[in-house]
Amino acid sequence: MENLLTAPVACVIFVITIITSLMAFSNENLYGKLILHPYNVSRGRYVYTVITSGLIHKDWMHLFFNMLSFYFFAFQLEPLLGHWQFAVLYIASLILSDMPSVMKHRENYNYYSLGASGAVSAVVFSAILYNPLGQMMILPLPIPIPAVIFGILYLVYCSYASKYSRDNINHDAHLYGALSGLMITIIFHPGILPGFFQQITERVQSMMH
Repeated sequence: MENLLTAPVACVIFVITIITSLMAFSNENLYGKLILHPYNVSRGRYVYTVITSGLIHKDWMHLFFNMLSFYFFAFQLEPLLGHWQFAVLYIASLILSDMPSVMKHRENYNYYSLGASGAVSAVVFSAILYNPLGQMMILPLPIPIPAVIFGILYLVYCSYASKYSRDNINHDAHLYGALSGLMITIIFHPGILPGFFQQITERVQSMMH
């Protein structure tokens, strides 16, 4: 109930994404209407799927990890960022994280993409700007690391994987979603950057004394 009051937009996104994903698991017609098909989108058809593809997932595990990450970060981020600002960040990041895939695979008729990973990455990286020294873990390693270090490793991995990986994961969406989250947050709250660097500087100075 507290989350509904402090983060109503995140609550709505969370519930709708779960419901839509569960419905699509057993409804191929719905699944086909919502999934992103870059070949069609690049030709001006089913353009709405750059958003609706973020409401469905490949399987239970895909849905679980995206919504788990969303749960841990979105409900803390929205009160800091603002309600309508959070809505803009999430929706804009869905679109921005998909556009590189649309361009990259516009001639590949057999390529499809789905999932909220791009927007969730945006949420995570926006949260990192507010709390760069918060502890995060890279599964399956049980060792917590500062959020800013996690962010750097995440960007490096996504950049590498988008070029060389063949695991059918849309690493471009992860990468550009994360960058979108940083960019949009800074646009809304330009003063966040001095605070971000101040936190890191103070921690480094405390470690040196």
